[in-house]
Amino acid sequence: MKHGIIGLGWFGEKHAEALSAISHVDIHSICTRTESRLNEVGDRFQVPNRYTDFHEMLADPELESVSIVTMWDQHREPALAALQAGKHVFLEKPMASTVEDCDAIVEAANASDAFLMTGHICRFNPRYAAAKQAISEGRIGKIISMYARRNLPQWVGASVLDKIGPIIGDCVHDTDLMFWFSESRAVTAYAQTVQFREHANPDLGQVMYRLENGASCILESVWCLPDTTPFQIDERLEVVGTEGSVSIHDTHPNLMIVDKDGSTCPDTTYWPDIHGKLAGALRDELSYFTNCVATGETPAIISPEESREAVKACLAAEESARTGEVVKI
Repeated sequence: MKHGIIGLGWFGEKHAEALSAISHVDIHSICTRTESRLNEVGDRFQVPNRYTDFHEMLADPELESVSIVTMWDQHREPALAALQAGKHVFLEKPMASTVEDCDAIVEAANASDAFLMTGHICRFNPRYAAAKQAISEGRIGKIISMYARRNLPQWVGASVLDKIGPIIGDCVHDTDLMFWFSESRAVTAYAQTVQFREHANPDLGQVMYRLENGASCILESVWCLPDTTPFQIDERLEVVGTEGSVSIHDTHPNLMIVDKDGSTCPDTTYWPDIHGKLAGALRDELSYFTNCVATGETPAIISPEESREAVKACLAAEESARTGEVVKI
């Protein structure tokens, strides 16, 4: 099937790596406003159709589906245009930067025959998927408490903090997972942030939700661990139920390599390179989405409405951090 990519930053290129490792996908076209970057990525992946205007790209009748990997505050226009053009849309998370934009995207998806799936990659992490299965089987009883942390070294935070903050940037992952596990949603949010570097957004965020089902949730996203930290992410999630619990500990340090330059913990979950090809959860979710397009089966792992709910809660948490008040959702 013929797939395109709109947005060729670091993660847009990761999409190209993942898509090139999926046998039933042909990277048909790519789009970015910077012509030098367009040709750099196009040459690397031998993409025949290259555009600086996504409207021109979407007008191609051969194109079946697209990844939208622009910045989160630039999702609305290409998503609406792609759905209107009848293209199936894989939209990177967060869905959009405002609830109003999320509403417009969900409404357009529901009015279209084309599919919309938001890239909540953690649902394709085998550890979270196994946790969901155990919870759905009733093995831990009713969920009463969840705690998540997703912490990064300073150098990673510095690369994105002028574009997005830690609550919507990373807590959106765990917000979505908590809602998925509990089959509930947040009714209140309270958050605090700390900023010590000169970026547009705070260096860390800590969030507390009360869910509709009564559960209490705490989320931590610290984007300022020491740069000497050997791993790129410290990712954990604990779920406590009335009859049991689930504990997930990913990335730190399931693989550690020590050499003359120190120690590193390469990613083995989301986009590892295995035998010369990109593998992991990113490839798996894109393979799932493109297979749904090929077979005509509506994506069922996550709905547009679920993705919107995660954004709504994170934006409420950011409002709480600004005002110091508990925000009702």
